[in-house]
Amino acid sequence: MIRVLLLSLLFINTAWAEVLPKQNMVASAHPLATNAAIDILKQGGNAFDAAAALALTIGVAEPTGSGIGGGGFFLLYIAKEKRYVMLDAREMSPTLASNGEVYKTQSSIDGAQSAGVPGLIAGVDHLITKYGKLDRNHDTEAAIHMAQHGFKVSKHYQRVAQWRKDVLQTNAAKNIYLHQGNIPKIGSLIKQTKLAKTLKRFAEFGADDFYRGETAKRLVADMKKDGGLIRLDDLKAYKVIEREPMRFDYQGFEWVTATLPSSGGITLAETRGILKDDKLDKLSEVDRTHLVIEAMKLAYKDRNQYLGDSDFVDIPDLLNPKRLEKLRANIDMNKATPSSSFIADPSGNGVDTTHFSIVDKEGNMVAATLSINYGFGSGYVSPSTGILMNDEMDDFATQVGKPNAYGLVQGKANAVAPHKRMLSSMSPTFILGKDKTFVVGTPGGSRIISMVLLAGLEFMQGGNDVSAWINKPRFHHQYLPDVVQHEKGAFTPKVSKQLQAKGHKLKAMRNYGNMHAILWDRHTGQVFGASDKRGEGLTKAF
Repeated sequence: MIRVLLLSLLFINTAWAEVLPKQNMVASAHPLATNAAIDILKQGGNAFDAAAALALTIGVAEPTGSGIGGGGFFLLYIAKEKRYVMLDAREMSPTLASNGEVYKTQSSIDGAQSAGVPGLIAGVDHLITKYGKLDRNHDTEAAIHMAQHGFKVSKHYQRVAQWRKDVLQTNAAKNIYLHQGNIPKIGSLIKQTKLAKTLKRFAEFGADDFYRGETAKRLVADMKKDGGLIRLDDLKAYKVIEREPMRFDYQGFEWVTATLPSSGGITLAETRGILKDDKLDKLSEVDRTHLVIEAMKLAYKDRNQYLGDSDFVDIPDLLNPKRLEKLRANIDMNKATPSSSFIADPSGNGVDTTHFSIVDKEGNMVAATLSINYGFGSGYVSPSTGILMNDEMDDFATQVGKPNAYGLVQGKANAVAPHKRMLSSMSPTFILGKDKTFVVGTPGGSRIISMVLLAGLEFMQGGNDVSAWINKPRFHHQYLPDVVQHEKGAFTPKVSKQLQAKGHKLKAMRNYGNMHAILWDRHTGQVFGASDKRGEGLTKAF
């Protein structure tokens, strides 16, 4: 009998042992980038090699959203170490930006002066040298080839180029991203020969070239000539930082997500903390939506008022359980609370980004959200390097108490300071259930956090339909402006009427976000993935 019992227990334990993914899978915003990552995996690289290749390649093929002139966050799971880590490759403020006074007379959105010190190359080099299996020559090959030989213009490219045409007309970007000053035709080639040479130097010399070598010297010379603020000392001071991710439990699911200087983790944790005792699936649709909106509103209020680079400012204990209970108790289920009634004092204190998700057969995972902020970033190209620069300085509270390009009204915690990293909403995330892991993230500026939140809620309901979760119409509230932004179809006419009766102001928006996600069933080893239908991305496995 004892032997039978032991064998039964052994069978149960074996049956529930974690099964590694049966396939490698990549989901990204551009087919060329997805294919580049898949090729790296076929050559024997792991998820981290694939992430490096993808980050470089998508910066070439999708200059509307990312590139080596920008930065981002890489959320990693290193399977052999059973360890989570966030690579902080976020841009930082140059010294000459000082306290932001320059932006009272100059734009923080357009032109060379709007660029922070790029971090992406440092992050990619760190991925390759510390966690990858292959070398830089392998991981950069596809990006170099694509920059040299070109990629084909898509509808998405045309749309963003039309939006940013005016700033692209004013500098070296005109000869790269436009054709004789006009929007390129569908299928025409965009070649970036100077960028190809810069990427070749990176392949040979690593990040040292970008921050101390030939590329650094060329970039700074261009900055001085064209009004930029980045200098050699700023580049030399830049470091990629390994940070402990934000981790919290919500109704039996563990969330592993970005930490400061991303506001995503704390804002998600606060929203979840407010809702921790509510059984959302038991509520009517209107009550569930009302409650989620009110929790978003409260969390975004704290995000805007208190959060900033934690290496520079002290962050209050926003996640204190008693505080969260009090916030929940003050939510009126019968009516919306106006944002103006909350106590917030900002004076006392991204839409065209990109995301990709990767899972490999060893169980390594990457969720990476990368950005140059606005479409085509600052619109400024360094002529001698071919680098399209970010305009992430607008993610600071360059003018405290006034809205930035995404309508966020922020406080002194996110004010400009030399070598400080600007607050971000990028939220690459892993969500772990009993036997399934969801790898997710999206671009979308200030709406990123609410999109990840809503997709996470869908995952928690069960099933494997990743496509349905990420393509469901979305809604969002960020405290200010005091409106519920929503896509068409997010609410039925009946629910819209009931929400308005509670006092919510609804504002229909064009579709937003471009989510790419993977589900790993750790019980069976199956992987499921999907790319957002709002974009032109591709999910692929082998």
